[in-house]
Amino acid sequence: MTKTTRAYTNIALIKYWGKKDTKLKIPYTNSLSLTLDKFYTDTKTEIIDKDSDEIHLNGKLLNDNESKRITNYLDFIRKNYGFSEHLSVKSINHVPTSAGFASSASGFAALAASINQTMNLNLDNKHLSILARNGSGSASRSIYGGFVEWIAGDNNKNSYAIPIEEHPNIDLSLLSVVISQDMKKVSSTSGMEISVKTSPFYSNWVTLVSSEINEIKQAIAKKDVEKIGELSEHNAMSMHALTLSANPSFTYFAPETLVVVQLIKELRSKGIFAYATIDAGPNVKVICTKESAPIVQKYIKNNLPTVTTVVANIGNGIQYI
Repeated sequence: MTKTTRAYTNIALIKYWGKKDTKLKIPYTNSLSLTLDKFYTDTKTEIIDKDSDEIHLNGKLLNDNESKRITNYLDFIRKNYGFSEHLSVKSINHVPTSAGFASSASGFAALAASINQTMNLNLDNKHLSILARNGSGSASRSIYGGFVEWIAGDNNKNSYAIPIEEHPNIDLSLLSVVISQDMKKVSSTSGMEISVKTSPFYSNWVTLVSSEINEIKQAIAKKDVEKIGELSEHNAMSMHALTLSANPSFTYFAPETLVVVQLIKELRSKGIFAYATIDAGPNVKVICTKESAPIVQKYIKNNLPTVTTVVANIGNGIQYI
């Protein structure tokens, strides 16, 4: 009997922005993330005697159009891992859109690990990370807990995540500030492509990421939370500079995004530990300590009562329930 597989979301502190191979989801640069404990996906797969897969999400059987991304992924796995059976996939997503996190990382990491178990593929975590990456790039990092580096590589065999410190004894929390749940006008994939092709600063970005990855790993080893915060904020703002310098120029920021960033700077000027990181969207994630998180949360809510806020801590890698 197969167990349910659980994978958690992650937040990239040093981000990737741009894919050198869109089909295999291979990025131009490495990235470094922190796995979080608050939000996760539970998935169970079973072999079925049918001519097609059955995909259930949150108790609902998806139609062909809704399940296309997942069934395409299953076809890829069948082709590359030597089995022909069709599967029933049952996933429960504990990543509400109101939390401001994408569910693709936890979703495809949980699915990859579940298939590994059900089909007895006997993949180690490195190869499990490769399998997850083929569903969603960031899923490669959700195989592990704590701090994780995704090695960019240049082919399907050498692009995978490795653990930097899975159970770090470090005082870090993450406050998610949800400004909008609306669909992005420019998808991440399109945004990356435009930035790579047209931003005059893209080559500088590649150099910067390489440098900041090394710096943040040193900061993690020293448990230097201040440096981790500084590097994460600078890296996020540098990534968004690529969108502003693209042609045509675009931004994922909403007016409230800039308000939150300013509030974080105000808090820092008062000696409160808080640094911003922002993915491809308007929502802000605030790197805090356990002591500063409730102070930051209250300050932001007092100034922007319409936003949703939620606090997460450092999470684990793949689990079998």
